Amino acid sequence: MLSRLTVANLAVVEKAQADFEAGLNVLTGETGSGKTVLIGALELVLGVRADSSIIREGAKEARVEAVFEFPPPRGKAIAKKIAAILEDAGIEPGENLVVRRTISAAGGSRVWVNDSASSLATLKRLGAVLVDIHGPRANQNILEEKFQRATLDSFGSVDASPYIKEWRELENIREQKAALEGEGDVSDETDLLRYQVAELEEAAITEEDDTLSERQIAAAHAGEIVDGANEVTQLLGGDGGVSELMGKAISRIRHMGKLFPDAAEWSEAAESIAVSAEELSRNVADAASRIDADPAELERMDARLATVNRIFRKYRAADSAAIAAILAEKKERLSLLEGRDERLAELAKAEKAALSRVESAGAALRKMREKAGVKLAKAITANLHGLGFAQAKFAVAVEEAAPSRTGADKVEYLFEPNPGESARALAAIASSGEAARVMLAIKSVLAGHDGTDLLVFDEIDANIGGETGSAVGLRMRETARHHQVIAITHMPQSAAFGERHLIVKKTVSNGRTRTTISVASGTEREKEIARMLGGGKAAEAHAKAILSSASGKVTD
Repeated sequence: MLSRLTVANLAVVEKAQADFEAGLNVLTGETGSGKTVLIGALELVLGVRADSSIIREGAKEARVEAVFEFPPPRGKAIAKKIAAILEDAGIEPGENLVVRRTISAAGGSRVWVNDSASSLATLKRLGAVLVDIHGPRANQNILEEKFQRATLDSFGSVDASPYIKEWRELENIREQKAALEGEGDVSDETDLLRYQVAELEEAAITEEDDTLSERQIAAAHAGEIVDGANEVTQLLGGDGGVSELMGKAISRIRHMGKLFPDAAEWSEAAESIAVSAEELSRNVADAASRIDADPAELERMDARLATVNRIFRKYRAADSAAIAAILAEKKERLSLLEGRDERLAELAKAEKAALSRVESAGAALRKMREKAGVKLAKAITANLHGLGFAQAKFAVAVEEAAPSRTGADKVEYLFEPNPGESARALAAIASSGEAARVMLAIKSVLAGHDGTDLLVFDEIDANIGGETGSAVGLRMRETARHHQVIAITHMPQSAAFGERHLIVKKTVSNGRTRTTISVASGTEREKEIARMLGGGKAAEAHAKAILSSASGKVTD
């Protein structure tokens, strides 16, 4: 809900602050005092474009700040939507939402959301969730077909999920089909893949090929390696070699151990060296015995290594595992392309069947919406009769349309002001006051099904009588059980239903007009209602009666 709106140097308003509460807030005051300027200020924080002409004469810039709070239980859902928008915009959510905007006399404006620089696009997204303005203003979500369909479904508890499930399946099939069709002529790619798969399969790279290079080097130098191994073996175990020398050393150390105790440790170390030398000699001899010095085998290894290296370079692979993955990928793609025509035929058949299911589900969904539309139209028509439209009718048109994400129909709210006149779309209602009362009738029925947090009614009761004004006030008060409502009114019978009454006054000082906003209660409120009635003792008595009557009509 909007808790505070601060305005500086905007039109006739030099500086003013309005504090609002939950429920029905009414703003009254003489014509030209600045009431409508406050609504204009609210529009600025909702992203409406502005130019320097709105800046108070003599000021360098106009400033507007709005603070929104989200008290539970309703505020929890609103806060979640706001947090998602702020996250998309890279702005940290807070306990409250603070929006500031300045319009410079030099041109241009700046926006801050929670003290972070932002954009008009973000303000518009926030505004669509936070505020719905009715009267000679914009920002009316209810004029959009998307909103009308969503509120109809919510009001009638229409379950669109069976249709949505079928539609998503159809979309998935169409996406697969479009992907295949979009590839165009794939004969060249198919031929290339066939060649590559055949080449890789013929090469038959395995894990054994990963060590081929090392084994080839050993085979190429087999003679040198065998000669060296034999020499090492002789040095380690032959006559005069390490083994013979270590045997003599061990014998000498053992003799010394009889005379010198520390020599016992030397004996263990020497024996370990002798054992290691013998083991090394055996390992060298064993490795040398496995080296194949066959020229024919070396020639085969050279040829195989050339093949392996060529495949690795061509396909930019480091080992056999990478080649295996590349082969699997190319075989899968080749299989897809070779079966493309068959797959397209299967998808076309599946698309036809899915479309049939979508149409069937769409027809069922349309019947549910038509049924809900009759109930909604009846309820709103009854409300219209109480708001000064004695002969008016409201209708919900649900017309068959091409299947889409939301259904196989088009939903439109229609208004017939008088018998014999053709029904027209809400956006076509010419009179702003008439349109606002129609919106009130709709909102009062949809109050529990409408996700917008704040409703603003700007002179909704213009050009109506006192009895209808009382009905309008009562409807706004009832609607305020589900929304915060702010209403600018010149009708005392409507204002009497306000739970918070703000008086906007203008004063003239040093030749300049200034606007002040105060909260009215008790005697002060009676005086304001009396002023709206024309003033005088009779008006004061009438004001008390109106306030008493309004209090009696409201039941919680």
